[in-house]
Amino acid sequence: TLKEVRAENKKLQEQVDSLVIENNNLQQERYELERLQELYQLDQSYSDYKKTAAHVIGNDSGNWFSTFTIDKGSNDGIAKDMNVMAGSGLVGIVTDVGPAWAKVDDSSNVSGMVLSTSDRCVVSGDLSLMSDGQIRFSQMENNDNTVSVGDQIVTSYISDKYLQGILIGYVSEV
Repeated sequence: TLKEVRAENKKLQEQVDSLVIENNNLQQERYELERLQELYQLDQSYSDYKKTAAHVIGNDSGNWFSTFTIDKGSNDGIAKDMNVMAGSGLVGIVTDVGPAWAKVDDSSNVSGMVLSTSDRCVVSGDLSLMSDGQIRFSQMENNDNTVSVGDQIVTSYISDKYLQGILIGYVSEV
């Protein structure tokens, strides 16, 4: 009867609603697992360095922000000129610290090197490339070494602010 069909429809709709909520929770847990796996990999890649986890809590109001604020500060052992990393490598450097926050600059020029050849270069942000997820490197040494697409660019040993060997990115084009 129509009454039975409506009752069954209501029951099925409640089941669908319950499954949607369960699916959303599982998707959130999957995202969290992926984020934690990325952080674990970062921890393993840089096991020699002391690390403190932090969250971004703000950024400047411009369309292209070059500074952001994290939720850790001097109370957590954060100090000016400390390196800031994320799952993909170097993010920036701490420029200002409060008791429970720190400002991070992500637009600095960085002394880098090609991991496979040790050729040094300067890596700098470029607003025209930022939207494509790319950065520019320049002042590559002119020698017999061949830099290839896919080579890793890491922080070099000559920097006085950046720890050596932190991944900056990969060569996508020469």
